Amino acid sequence: MIALKVLEIVLFLSFSINILYLFVFSIASMHKNKKRGKDSAAFRRIAILIPAYKEDLVIMECVESCLQQDYPRDRYDIVVISDQMGAETNGRLAAMPVILEIVRFENSTKAKALNLAMSHLADYDIALILDADNTIGPDYLNQINAAPFTDNIVGYQTHRTAKNKNTSLAYLDAASEEINNSIFRQGHVNMGLSAALIGSGMAFDFELIKKELAGIHAIGGFDRALELTLFKAGKRIDYLPDAYVLDEKIQNRRDFARQRRRWLSAQIHYLKEFIGDMPQAILDKNWDFCDKMFQQMSIPRLLLLGETFIIALVITCISWPISLKWWILFCILIVSLLLAVPKRLYTRQLFIAVVKLPETFFSMFLNLFRLRGANKKFIHTEHGVK
Repeated sequence: MIALKVLEIVLFLSFSINILYLFVFSIASMHKNKKRGKDSAAFRRIAILIPAYKEDLVIMECVESCLQQDYPRDRYDIVVISDQMGAETNGRLAAMPVILEIVRFENSTKAKALNLAMSHLADYDIALILDADNTIGPDYLNQINAAPFTDNIVGYQTHRTAKNKNTSLAYLDAASEEINNSIFRQGHVNMGLSAALIGSGMAFDFELIKKELAGIHAIGGFDRALELTLFKAGKRIDYLPDAYVLDEKIQNRRDFARQRRRWLSAQIHYLKEFIGDMPQAILDKNWDFCDKMFQQMSIPRLLLLGETFIIALVITCISWPISLKWWILFCILIVSLLLAVPKRLYTRQLFIAVVKLPETFFSMFLNLFRLRGANKKFIHTEHGVK
């Protein structure tokens, strides 16, 4: 009985820390501070890097959006790294005003594709990394160009948002993306910390990122490896909330399970890899690095939501007075998430998607038992709105 009481206290403290962290940054995100760009007539040279692994269905839409920029055409280049795409797709790309790199790796990774492409490039000011399923508006490069880079602020995460909401799971994924934007980007920047990277829609000082990427050989979660490497070196990432990049959302449970399995595996992998640097980071007051390491230790949000509810329910059956604090904790978590979701997403479709959360939680929970080897081979998620 004593052992169960101790376990309950330990679990409550652990869940409380995770939930209060989300609550604080969710509150902080409510002030939508617009990023002010610099006033300059200079158009910096931009390399748009698009790794494309078996992305025949979506790559053309991405490239077309890049070609339609209201930005001097001689001041930016589009670099498509084609990995295992069809001959017809490569032929169409070769006929377009883009730099086409056709590669074939034994074990494909995003880091490998980017490193190979950047090794052939020089004389650029900014490197912009997009996914093949992304599209950008005509003013996107102008917003990137207006963002100031300094010795400390070496990169920007732009506002990635949903391209599609055609299924309940896609809608749920769209809401999850915006929660991340609120808590891990807007909220963090408002609190004086760096914004989290998310794998695409990322702009960096060209020479710095070329050097840093050369030392990254990540199979999955290269964005985690990149931000931890930058934060360890004392660099910062800022956020451009008004520079939107549209991203395709997961449409079915199979792809959701594959994607979340990849994310979970990367979270655990980089926790192990960088945990030894924590003591020095604390001594150096490197709060960006410490914050990012805390995120690696944190319970994934969907698991946190489901597990908090289940524990509260179980304890209610055993001792309802003890369960009250768990229900309060669950309510704080719900409020944190609701505050982080933009008002435009509060629709009937969101309610339908929330009803299906138990199935999604169960799929995520099963991933905990399928992590072996997940970070040793690239796990591809197919794109193309059906």
